[in-house]
Amino acid sequence: MRVALVDDHELFRHGLRDLLEAHGLEVVGEASSGEEAIGLAAEQIPDVVLMDLSMPGISGVEATRQIRVDTPHTRLVMLTVSADEEDVNEAILAGASGYLLKDGPIDAIVPGIMAAARGEALLSPAIAAQLLERMRAGEAPSLSPETRAHLTDREVEVLRLMAAGKENSEIAAALCTSPQTIKSHVSNILAKLEVENRLQAAVYAVQRRLV
Repeated sequence: MRVALVDDHELFRHGLRDLLEAHGLEVVGEASSGEEAIGLAAEQIPDVVLMDLSMPGISGVEATRQIRVDTPHTRLVMLTVSADEEDVNEAILAGASGYLLKDGPIDAIVPGIMAAARGEALLSPAIAAQLLERMRAGEAPSLSPETRAHLTDREVEVLRLMAAGKENSEIAAALCTSPQTIKSHVSNILAKLEVENRLQAAVYAVQRRLV
């Protein structure tokens, strides 16, 4: 697992490097700004970039958006102090595969990176709760008949469990099938909904009252 670290605080980056290397992950580079992050990602093509949100120059969201264009196979996980609704929404729409808070449990960082590398997503519990609550409270349209017709009944079941934060292995156990089958369903769902990752699919499901 090859990881790049992006944060404008050098001591914080060094602490992250020690944590990740202690868990067997390879840190292929560090950056202190969004501009540096874009160059680093293009040069190293890491599996995952751990990205701060607020930095000098371009923001972590802007850097995330550009990295997704330049190196589409690289996953990005936001690690920030901000739980602001607008920041979370912008990061998800930019293509982030996870959103973790710096004041959250330190033992959530490595699982968040591993989940992103698998094409899954991990949110800080506080962010997940806020996201679901906001969207359930909002006025959102029901899933259109046209879109619903594109998803099989099993795919809708899988989507509901994805939106509940379940990983492939947990979904497989709940539906009495194999993780490989679930992986195939997830790929089909992302393609049909025209979204980039599980997190965006989960947002889609909540907005349309599937969960």
